Amino acid sequence: MFKRNLGTVDRAVRIVLGVILAAISMLVFKGTASTIVGIVALIPLITGIVGFCPLYVPLKLSTVKAK
Repeated sequence: MFKRNLGTVDRAVRIVLGVILAAISMLVFKGTASTIVGIVALIPLITGIVGFCPLYVPLKLSTVKAK
């Protein structure tokens, strides 16, 4: 559907960051703050899994190595 614009290292960093933020949201924060941090954690996690970052498109960025 979308052309991948995240390289392997970028994807791995985003997935790890998303998991860490999700853990922090569950273990450190309570109530509304936990929900907000949990939602923010979904952004790097989903973009890392999918391999596409919509913010990279208007900035014309890509971390995928050229063949």
